[in-house]
Formats: sequence, structure tokens, C-alpha cells
Amino acid sequence: MKKVILVHGWDGSPQNDWFPWAAKELNKMGYDVVVPLMPNPARPEIESWLNKLSDVVGDVDEETVFIGHSIGCQAVLRFMERLEKHKKVSKIILVAPWMALDEETIKEEGEESIEISKPWIETPIDFNKVKIHADKFVALFSDDDPFVPLNQKDVFDKALSAKIMVQHGMGHFTQSDNVYDLPIILDLVSVQG
Repeated sequence: MKKVILVHGWDGSPQNDWFPWAAKELNKMGYDVVVPLMPNPARPEIESWLNKLSDVVGDVDEETVFIGHSIGCQAVLRFMERLEKHKKVSKIILVAPWMALDEETIKEEGEESIEISKPWIETPIDFNKVKIHADKFVALFSDDDPFVPLNQKDVFDKALSAKIMVQHGMGHFTQSDNVYDLPIILDLVSVQG
């Protein structure tokens, strides 16, 4: 069965941003949609998030699509990195992904944000292990994201040969940016190739 796993970001939830809309629309398109509430979203930790994904994802196959938002993108990539070698998914869609955050923003957010983001930034991902699990990667950025510098697109282009898409005026793709739906996601999920 066609399945989509949606992974929210730091301080997010399945009820925030464009996630309720996406789950409803993807269900209408015939997808089984899994949108877990990740553990302690205000203080995300790599191992607890990966354990949660292991608990809720179940078996994956070439009809499975993963969509991550912000730190949820890293969770998806780290989950892929640990998958058994023979497992393959349809595609991975990354919305506002990052391996580093805007330094000015982190300073403004304070010490706690630095402490929380540090393991995510400093624990490397083996992108070669990630790449064997999907042939299609898409990375979606906004030209005015206050947290994710646009130069992060180069990381995903180089490491994953991801299709890079830059949207105008979407901020960090959250409801505080007035983003309650994200129609491009439906196109990206359904397009073949």
C-alpha cells in the first residue's frame, strides 16, 4: 500500500502548520499517512526521535514516501542511514532541511537552542548510506527562511543530488509564516520521476 510518513520539526506537532492539511489531502489521494507526535518536540534528541520512527514506521518499500520538516528532515535522513541495506523507499522530500542553522538566529534564540541543535549539527550523517535507500530526493527551501540559510541547498545538492526547489516568501514553512497548506507537496508525492 502507498504510504507517506510525515515528520514534523522542532517544537512542531501533527496538528500544526501544514501537517493536518497534508495528511487529509494525501489520504484523499489513497495514501496511508503516518504523522507521529515526536518525543519532547521542544527539546528534540536524535536517539529518541529515531526510536519513535522505528516504532511507528513499520515496513518500508518502494511505495513509501518520507516527508520531513526542518529537524524532522534530519530525523528522516538518520532513519534512512540505519535502514537495512536492501530496503528502498519511493522518495524523500525535505522541507526546510538543514545541517547548520543561521548563526544570528541561533544567537537570538539563546543558549538553550544552541545546546539542543549542537548534537544535530555535530553528529555526521553518512549520506552514502542514505542514498542507497531512495533514488529521488527533493529539498524545498524558502528565500526568506529565518532559520535555514539558503546556502544549505548546496549541501543537499552535493550530498544527495537532490532536486532543489526554492519557494518565495514561505519563511520556515510554518503557521507563524501563514503556511497552513503546501500544495507543492501533493505534486511532489504523486509525480513519477
